[in-house]
Amino acid sequence: MVNVQLLTQAIGELDESQVIAVLTEFVAATPTAEEALNVLNACQQGMNVVGERYETGEYFVGDLIFAGELLTRAVEMIKPVLQGAGTATIGKIVLGTVQGDIHDIGKNIFKSLVEAGGFKVYDLGVDTSPEAFVAKAREVGPDVVGMSGVLNLATTSMKNTVDALKAAGLRDGVKVLIGGNPVNSEICKNVGADACTTNAAQGVKICQGWVR
Repeated sequence: MVNVQLLTQAIGELDESQVIAVLTEFVAATPTAEEALNVLNACQQGMNVVGERYETGEYFVGDLIFAGELLTRAVEMIKPVLQGAGTATIGKIVLGTVQGDIHDIGKNIFKSLVEAGGFKVYDLGVDTSPEAFVAKAREVGPDVVGMSGVLNLATTSMKNTVDALKAAGLRDGVKVLIGGNPVNSEICKNVGADACTTNAAQGVKICQGWVR
């Protein structure tokens, strides 16, 4: 079994060669889907370290971008394990960074992880209006609408989007997951979402629980 602490440390230190080496060994050992999800969680923990170092000024925007690319590569290595274990498409998610916010690193991390977890993702990008969420939800009939935001104003946009889904008669047919720095249980309740998280791997498990 992979040393998850070593993997978390390697991602936190942006040690690409170590990350690839650990995951190559992991994949070669024919792991289970559950073990693969644990490894995804370890990757997410490493990203949390990167985020903390960015906040303290040790890392810069370029480091965040590199970390996101490194995580994407890690997910691509793990994805065949999940798919080989029978993780076909298990659900659909409409995803976007909400109106007024253009931050997408967290959204992109979640997208990579949740695709590896078996979901078809319709990514609306950044600065996504409530109307755009509604239109795509009406078009594809998702199981989940996922909204991301980093700025405090994002929570207002999240609530506006939930209200728009209600007005369109779509809210009862989907679960709503919100994520990003400003979200917590109180914000989740005020927005009208079903769940919130600041951990992408946890978000995957929440979505999987909804469709199983």
